[in-house]
Amino acid sequence: MEPTNAPPRKLSPWRRRIHDIIFEADTFAGKFFDVVLLILIFLSVLAVMLETVESFNAQYGRVLLTVEWVFTILFTIEYILRILAVKKPLHYMCSFFGIVDLLSIIPTYLTLFFVGDAHYLITIRVLRLLRLFRIFKMARYIGGANLLISALRASRPKIIVFLFAMATLTIIMGTIMFIVEADNPAFSSIPKSTYWAIVTITTVGYGDIVPLDPLGKFIASISMITGYAIIAVPTGIVGAEISRQMNHPQDYSNRSCKNCSAQVHTSDARFCRICGEKLNDS
Repeated sequence: MEPTNAPPRKLSPWRRRIHDIIFEADTFAGKFFDVVLLILIFLSVLAVMLETVESFNAQYGRVLLTVEWVFTILFTIEYILRILAVKKPLHYMCSFFGIVDLLSIIPTYLTLFFVGDAHYLITIRVLRLLRLFRIFKMARYIGGANLLISALRASRPKIIVFLFAMATLTIIMGTIMFIVEADNPAFSSIPKSTYWAIVTITTVGYGDIVPLDPLGKFIASISMITGYAIIAVPTGIVGAEISRQMNHPQDYSNRSCKNCSAQVHTSDARFCRICGEKLNDS
């Protein structure tokens, strides 16, 4: 681990070149690399999915296994290059994409030590397709995603109160149904009755637990209608917060930080929002 007070390492010319190719999407080489990477990610996930098809796996199992290892080795090399291409590798390794990149190669190596289906977890590679937003200059959609996340974060206290109220309502309704449906074996306990209340309010029930008493059916009908009304509550809370934040919009760019590889910055930002490193001009 690098000392926290140590100055960031300067990138040599070849490492700067690797950074521009891997992390930047504004150059031809960078965009070509990212497009090829996305194709490889898609093909690797497709190979894992085909492996779960019994008839296909019986005929092409060895080929799929070989392909899986080829992709894993390629992604391992890419992961090492990403670490070499930044001044502070630990920042990249602890970032969202750094963790996803690591998790996308670990499952295959786990098969060397454990017997099982752990390698199917490499479908987590599909998360790496999120780089599509950066590659094709869709930063405005990243801004929209950030707006939604900010609205959810600002609405958190209200949502917590709403969830607490919903939990209280379902427990009360489950208890009532436990009493009303006393002769119904499906409602044999308050927890099972509460489960019924949750699936009835949030959907229309799964049909595994059905009230038989006329009063129970009436309560079930009220629960379903109440569920439609309740949907509007969190929608209104988040919608109001989104409307408020849209009055202060921000534009985002595709620039990447050479120090920590952070890739979402406002268009007018001069320094990285994570580490404070000066950003390249657009």
